[in-house]
Amino acid sequence: MSEFRIHHDVNELLSLLHVRGGDGAEVYIDLLQKNRTPYVTTTVSAHSAKVKIVEYSKTPEDFLRKYDELKSKNVRNLDPLVYLLSKLSEDKETLQCLQQNAKERSEATGNVTSSTSTTFAIPPTSTKMSMQELEELRKKLGNVTASSNVPQSAEVTRKMLRDRHNKKNPTQPNPVFPNWVYDRPALIGDFITGTMPLPAQEQALVDDLLFVLIGVDGRDITAQPVLGRQNRSFIIDPSLDMSIKELVNRILPVASYYSTITRFTEEKSSFEYGQVNHALTAAMRTLMKEYLILVTQLEHLHRQGMLSLQKLWFYIQPTMRTMEILASIASSVDKGDCMGGSTLSLLHDRTFNYTGDSQAQELCLYLTKAASVPYFEILEKWIYRGIIKDPYSEFMVEEHELQKEKIQEDYNDKYWDQRYTIVQHRIPSFLQKMADKILSTGKYLNVVRECGRDVTCPDAKEILYTLKERAYVEQIEKSYYYASKVLLDFLMEEKELVARLRSIKHYFLMDKGDFFVHFMDLTEEELKKPVDDIVPPRLEALLELALRMSTANTDPFKDDLKIDLMPHDVITQLLRVLAIETKQEKAIINADPTEVALSGLEAFSFDYIVKWPLSLIINRKALTRYQMLFRHIFYCKHVERLLCNVWISNKTAKQYALHRAKWFAAAFALRQRMLNFVQNIQYYMMFEVMEPTWHIMENNLKSASNIDDVLCHHTSFLDNCLKDCMLTNPELLKIFSKLMSVCVMFTNCMQRFTQSMKLDREMNRLTLEHGTMEGPPTQSERTVEQEKKRLTSKFLAEHMDALQSDSCFEATISKFDSNFSTLLLDLLDKLSVYSTNDCEHSMINIIYRLDFNGFYTERLERMAIERSQKAAGLVEPPLVSRKPYTKCIM
Repeated sequence: MSEFRIHHDVNELLSLLHVRGGDGAEVYIDLLQKNRTPYVTTTVSAHSAKVKIVEYSKTPEDFLRKYDELKSKNVRNLDPLVYLLSKLSEDKETLQCLQQNAKERSEATGNVTSSTSTTFAIPPTSTKMSMQELEELRKKLGNVTASSNVPQSAEVTRKMLRDRHNKKNPTQPNPVFPNWVYDRPALIGDFITGTMPLPAQEQALVDDLLFVLIGVDGRDITAQPVLGRQNRSFIIDPSLDMSIKELVNRILPVASYYSTITRFTEEKSSFEYGQVNHALTAAMRTLMKEYLILVTQLEHLHRQGMLSLQKLWFYIQPTMRTMEILASIASSVDKGDCMGGSTLSLLHDRTFNYTGDSQAQELCLYLTKAASVPYFEILEKWIYRGIIKDPYSEFMVEEHELQKEKIQEDYNDKYWDQRYTIVQHRIPSFLQKMADKILSTGKYLNVVRECGRDVTCPDAKEILYTLKERAYVEQIEKSYYYASKVLLDFLMEEKELVARLRSIKHYFLMDKGDFFVHFMDLTEEELKKPVDDIVPPRLEALLELALRMSTANTDPFKDDLKIDLMPHDVITQLLRVLAIETKQEKAIINADPTEVALSGLEAFSFDYIVKWPLSLIINRKALTRYQMLFRHIFYCKHVERLLCNVWISNKTAKQYALHRAKWFAAAFALRQRMLNFVQNIQYYMMFEVMEPTWHIMENNLKSASNIDDVLCHHTSFLDNCLKDCMLTNPELLKIFSKLMSVCVMFTNCMQRFTQSMKLDREMNRLTLEHGTMEGPPTQSERTVEQEKKRLTSKFLAEHMDALQSDSCFEATISKFDSNFSTLLLDLLDKLSVYSTNDCEHSMINIIYRLDFNGFYTERLERMAIERSQKAAGLVEPPLVSRKPYTKCIM
């Protein structure tokens, strides 16, 4: 038995028993649901139940006769009812409750009867009445007389007559009519005032309905005011016949639908709501014409006297379904404030939801096709020509005003990503899968069109909405492939994108070795100056000279290479990028770049002029990455040149007794280790990172099918180079920066030690000039010059021998050695950690190059053990003294 059936039966039982108050029906319902036994069949033993009831019944013959009568009529649940009665007859407590209830009912009925009866108690005649009793009797007689003059209501009279008949004939009760029979004023004309005869009412209501169906109030049917987006409701004259009102209420929803559709078409036909909604309202008005024609025909029948209320209901039924669907769509569009793509999504979903109803689906399909026409016109212009003409902001692609020239100036200007964007809520649901291709198609064509070339897709066809997506999906894919090929060919062939990238690689990634040798030789003295003292035009002239004197002269794009002096050194610039939203960012950003005097070498960088549309690929963001790589390698080259100059100075110093000093041997070994480190780092970056990654990018560009793939491959190339060159890891970058600083400070120190030897070189230069400008020297001049050289050499030897006696030089070299070794071990240790934990397998090649003979292996293993013990929470072992590494000499 269902829960609703239990509710109904309990309420009926309580009403029959006249049980009022108490805990209410819910308590009994809960008890029944908790105590019922599941899976018990409804078939019970009716025979034993009948026997029990007969035993307790005062009239067993009447019970058996009634049972047979009901059994012959095949009454449902008769046997379960008899079984229930038999159980009740056995339960004494329940019987007492039922008897008490029956007694209370009879008393309540008696009170009602006594209040309506004209009888009253008369005192016995054997006693005399007092004056007080007589007065009370007179009052009662007056009340009875007054009440008898008031006519009783028809309902009370019918109830009294029914009860009287039931007492006389309990087996044949009077039939009971429904209430609407008694509520009808009259079925026949008997000069009843205030109401019309039924035929007249029907004709008047037909007249009213014909007006209401076209939005005009009738005499007996009036429309209520509408608040907001509510549906229209109507008030019917309450004095009309019940049966007529029931039929009118069936027809009135059509008038409500008409009101909803009319309000929608009048409001949404304005172009402020978009072309799609305007097209939808136009289609709805076309359908409404058929409805108005039907109402006109019905009115014609009514004038001829051939239209009754039943006929009106019959004729209006086929239109009701159409009006209901139109009103439902209008309400949904209105409530959702739908425009453009969202309106088409709603119509598309409705079309598919009515799959089982062919008539409704055909109607929604007609509306969707009509509404999609202006949207598809915008779509066609976008995917066929790359033009957006969307005056009411309905299309899925939105255009933003951005200047393409800024893509070369502004680091954060993402022209390709921000010029055209997709607005999600404007995408029709049937174009959701193709949204990205639609966006890319128009963007590709737009780029070519802005370069002055008129492009139109050769496969351009009109796109129409259909239930089969493949029809317009194929058309979009054809235009996408065409646009991709046009732009890719335009950039690759006409704009020579790969050649441009190779040109940038020559300069920024130092692909042209002879050019950089010439350039650094020419600009070395100039770049040593503070950046404020450098004259940029002079550097530009030296760059032009280096380009013309090297193999770079064959590069057709060499004139686009420019000089740029940056406000920060490369380490600070990289840390500003990597320290975004960290504690270090404030200190780095707030630092005044003028506080630290930069040299030209630290501020120097190349720049490159890139014009539209190549600036889509080689934008400012990409050029900044190229600059970071260049400045990193350029500074390594500079440190390498400094160390080589120290080597030259060391070769000159070997002719003196200085080479016998201990600190000189240690300095020579340290210089060799530094040079080994810098050269191997350069080799790793240029030949193990950049070259392989570049070849991968070139091969990928050959197989690229669209410009987005080109962008992706180029960005991936730069990201991989930055990552593998340790430029994206602040920890590694800081250690590397300190190593470079130690190398530079060491070279400066060694250059100061050998400054005195410049006198010897000056003497040699003067001797050479004398011999070449004034002819062969005389014998006396040779004797004087030899004496000068002997005295100079003696002075230099004494000076150098004095250096070896000073213990501070040995301590200085030892300090440099210790710092360099500590930082190098720290770098190798961090590289081993990152290569293991972060799977940066390419970085481990640095360890293989620098630790080629296993010199650092023992110390690295010891550091790994210490790190693991710290991670495990063990006590830190005592520090092992670090001795300068003087044995690792290439």
